[in-house]
Amino acid sequence: MTERVLLTGATGYIGQHCAAELLNQGYEVVGAIRSRAKGESTRSAIAKVAPVDRLSFVDLDLMADRGWAESMEGCTFVIHVASPFMLAEPNDEKELIVPAVEGTKRVITAAQRAGVKRLVLTSSTFAIIGGKESGRYGTDAWTDTSSKIGAYAKSKTLAERAAWAMAENGNMELAVICPGAVFGPSLGAKMDGQSVAMITDMIGGKMPMIPDMSMGMVDVRDVARLHVKAMTANGAAGKRFIAACASPVDMATVASVLREAGYRKVPSLRAPTFLLKLIGLFDLQMRGMLPFIGRAASFDNSETHRVLSWKETPIETSLREMAAAISKQTVEAI
Repeated sequence: MTERVLLTGATGYIGQHCAAELLNQGYEVVGAIRSRAKGESTRSAIAKVAPVDRLSFVDLDLMADRGWAESMEGCTFVIHVASPFMLAEPNDEKELIVPAVEGTKRVITAAQRAGVKRLVLTSSTFAIIGGKESGRYGTDAWTDTSSKIGAYAKSKTLAERAAWAMAENGNMELAVICPGAVFGPSLGAKMDGQSVAMITDMIGGKMPMIPDMSMGMVDVRDVARLHVKAMTANGAAGKRFIAACASPVDMATVASVLREAGYRKVPSLRAPTFLLKLIGLFDLQMRGMLPFIGRAASFDNSETHRVLSWKETPIETSLREMAAAISKQTVEAI
């Protein structure tokens, strides 16, 4: 019998790749979306790489109870990807924190009541390294939400903490994927997301200098494969998994890869930290990046390789293919 999976955030960058991976492995996918208008465009995007005869959509809101119980019926697994994401600091941190935490609680409550076997939650390495100095971190590390870490890192940490607390008191298994900065081509017609905006600005000449930032990176297709693997892998229940390269990749390396790929507008000059702090006084996007300027966290991702049999896609491949997809979309839009 075909097993059914409820997937939240099905219209998003990571969500579409998760849907494609599930469908290619023979699962029935119920995609939770906020607007029916996005359903057909999402179906068309996924159809480029996967069969969509077992794909359906249901209108659900992370901030409302309506429909969750009915949508969970018959589902063996849930993958909860949906969560508000923007690195730019909002005027009120609750704009990110409340939907992330309350939405996660709502999804887990419905899944537990429906008898779902295992839920896979998308967290972030920001829930591991926020507020920490440069160093090497594993899945036992947690972000200190009392430090100045930014609203997004705080939202992901509090949402994951809430998920683990609920899992301890229920009969449903929980596994968590913590991606680093996600790169790679989008399936959707509209490419959005923080990493997309970053690469778009770099190849389009809108980023005059390179910030002193280093990040653990991962290919979006790897993120999808790890989510699906974590649904059923022996030894995955009750664990966090880091989906990021072990050694951080600095922005100068990203710029170099893109310049070598032929994108001539990519900057080569490094931005002084004092200038970034100055810009952060009036630019919300830069203000959100400041907690990570000048820091370089590395990761112990050995358990991800061991339990989930992860074979990493080279980040150079991710960057080149993402830039090519953005360039193609830009040309088609003209």
